[in-house]
Amino acid sequence: MTRRTLLHLAGLGVVGRLTAQRYDSYQAQPGQTAGFAEADISPDIGMERPGNYGKVFHRRFFDPCKARAAVFADGDSRVAIVGLDALVIPRHTVVAARERIRERCGIEPGAVMVAASHSHSSGPTGMVLPGQFDHADELVQKLAYKYSSAADPGYLALVEDRIVGAVCAADASRVDAVCGFGSGVEREAGVNRRVRMKNGLTYTHPRPGNPDIVELAGPIDPEVGVVGTWDRHGRLQGCIVNFSCHATAGPSGISANWIYWLERVIRGALGSDVVVVFTAGANGDITQVDNLSPHRRPNGAEAQRFVGGRVGAEATKALLGMHPGGFAPLGNASEVLEIPRRRPSPERLAEAKAIARQEPNGSSAEWVFAKETVLLDALLRQEPVVDVEVQAIQVGPAVFVSNPAEYFVEYGLRIKRESPFLFTFPVELANGSVGYVPTEEAFGPHGGGYETRLTSYSNLEITAGTKIADASIGLTRRLKPGHLPQPPAHEPFQGPWSYGNVPPQVE
Repeated sequence: MTRRTLLHLAGLGVVGRLTAQRYDSYQAQPGQTAGFAEADISPDIGMERPGNYGKVFHRRFFDPCKARAAVFADGDSRVAIVGLDALVIPRHTVVAARERIRERCGIEPGAVMVAASHSHSSGPTGMVLPGQFDHADELVQKLAYKYSSAADPGYLALVEDRIVGAVCAADASRVDAVCGFGSGVEREAGVNRRVRMKNGLTYTHPRPGNPDIVELAGPIDPEVGVVGTWDRHGRLQGCIVNFSCHATAGPSGISANWIYWLERVIRGALGSDVVVVFTAGANGDITQVDNLSPHRRPNGAEAQRFVGGRVGAEATKALLGMHPGGFAPLGNASEVLEIPRRRPSPERLAEAKAIARQEPNGSSAEWVFAKETVLLDALLRQEPVVDVEVQAIQVGPAVFVSNPAEYFVEYGLRIKRESPFLFTFPVELANGSVGYVPTEEAFGPHGGGYETRLTSYSNLEITAGTKIADASIGLTRRLKPGHLPQPPAHEPFQGPWSYGNVPPQVE
């Protein structure tokens, strides 16, 4: 087969069937089954587009937003991982969905992880929640409901229904299966957006060409983590992909963001019906924007294709290199931390109220963050301490460790280093939403930047990131890693290849 023919077949999704022959001889372990399913959660034209502090509305449709679910079972043990094309997912929605899943198909709530991709081109699942500020005064309610990005109650109900439906459909579709585990390396798609400046502070997105830039302020996590599942016929059912980059590379309309291209690349190579469950790694300070680049910044569609295509290519390479086999044991563990919010000073609050009483001046940062300070004060009166769920879901030698934050990458790298698992995949914005959680260094004398701003969205105390990391590592150590499936050993040595065991024949 020529290279040209192979590329043509890949475009038709035939390579998945060709490579499936490799797995025909691998048998599922007794009682080990897996299923995948997806459901559409695309918002309607005219709904709010989240990811801003003010109201922006969808005017165009580009590609569908989805809820994608994977369910693994080993005897009586079952776990489920759900990836949502959503900016965030409120905790109360996850709690309600888990209870309904237990009622419908019997999977325990603690064994279900629901993770948002942080797509800035998705539906209205945040920021202000329905009724969240009903307890507050007229000014606060006006700032919250009239001038802030807000979740739509009907849309949240739809997302909850689709989470339940996707998990139960995946559970009902379980078949004998084998799993493979692996990862790739993608160093170009994600860039740390925080930059050291000549004034000694750290800025977020100081913009290319800024003469005061010194260097990037932090690392990236280039690992593309992948778990793939094949049925007894060698067909790739689905996969879970984990990568650390904001989903801000997309068009100004309804879209799964760069996750659309992740899915498109994997399906183009390995099968048009493969379900691709995406979980976002720790990427609170990682986006596709390179502030040190001398070149024009790609537009949304270009960036979407670049990030999703490259991550999808690495995931595909990882899948093609796997040796699938059993995936025992399954396991889950969780802990709910109670973390206080930070409080604005009385002086900052008084100044913010004076500014917020004025009519908004376009997208003035001064007014926007004054509004946010007033809203935070109202939240503190109602909920000064936040429940932060940390969860671990184990599939054999891999563990997915989640938190509800936009979590800085340094913490994710630490969790990977200190976990006993061969494959450790941090998952942010799962089972709730508590905003940005920067490192403690980011709050120090050389810190700063957008992520440290005190808002109604991001406000946990400065030690929150360390507490979450400590708890995450502790959960991984409560679980026992499974073995990575390995190819069978080669036959005993019978002698070298007779064609090749000769000295050079010069003449």
